[in-house]
Amino acid sequence: MEYTKLGNTDLTVSRICMGCMGFGEAGKGQHSWTLDEAHSREIIRRGLELGVNFYDTAIGYQGGTSEQYVGRALKGYAKRDEVVVATKFVPRTREEIEKGITGQQHIGRMIDQSLSNLGMDYVDLYIYHMWDYGTPLYDIMDGLNRVVQAGKARYIGISNCYAYQLARANALADKEGFAKFVSVQGHYNLIFREEEREMAKLCLEDGIAMTPYSALAGGRLSKRPGETSKRMKEDGYAKMKYDGTAGQDNIIVERVAKLAEKRGVSMTEISLAWLLTKVTAPVVGATKFHHIEGAAKAVGLKLSLEESAYLEEPYVPHSLVGVMAQNIPAAGK
Repeated sequence: MEYTKLGNTDLTVSRICMGCMGFGEAGKGQHSWTLDEAHSREIIRRGLELGVNFYDTAIGYQGGTSEQYVGRALKGYAKRDEVVVATKFVPRTREEIEKGITGQQHIGRMIDQSLSNLGMDYVDLYIYHMWDYGTPLYDIMDGLNRVVQAGKARYIGISNCYAYQLARANALADKEGFAKFVSVQGHYNLIFREEEREMAKLCLEDGIAMTPYSALAGGRLSKRPGETSKRMKEDGYAKMKYDGTAGQDNIIVERVAKLAEKRGVSMTEISLAWLLTKVTAPVVGATKFHHIEGAAKAVGLKLSLEESAYLEEPYVPHSLVGVMAQNIPAAGK
């Protein structure tokens, strides 16, 4: 395993971050393919054995049971200061808004619940899961700053946002003396590269770490076109993100397969080796040993400039999908 600093912070993270959305009680969330606690623990333990020290979960994953599973597993297998734990919070609910609960109060409640779920006193990275158009930005940044000042989070990150929103938020933090976002978790992989338009440039200039999710496009970049898995069959959210562009995307997937065969490695290794040249640490979901083992192997695989160009050449622009498509700002926001 290789390690690096998370942006401008003093956090040392593995080049692979284990995404923990696949852990948790299936009946508690929107996914039917998640692992129970015993199997989740096995995957986390294998990740630790391979040198993965960076774990990403969220209060919204399976009703908080993902956080619970992750917290208990890490407590059992690692020392707290040997791992970097990230979790995320969701926007205020309509009921909270109607009750007059402020953004600051909401964030305070969220972090306390996450820490209780995790069984921890603090998280290393607290992530704003998706932009909240119903809450003033000042309230969000003030609320997150209070979390950092209270010692409940070491740093803050953001997910599912536009580059202008990240720039605007950090400019406000600069002005007010608040904690700034040190990382961004966006949708980025070989068949969805829209983050390269503006976000990647902003992060490079400002030293913000990119830790993208959907690194293997819900498994599509690890299997030949036509091959499938339980998750690919049952994950409606991933199908919504990728099925509409499968024809053009499969040209790239075929090139991944051909290059993997030529190099004598897996498609997972090729896909992640490419992404590792672009970002700090991709978030890689794992529900089987070979998922995290392939991801770990990718760290040691170096592609030539010609190989990278071969993979990139067929790409064509994509429309926004997933959370970003559902969360388009209204005029004036």
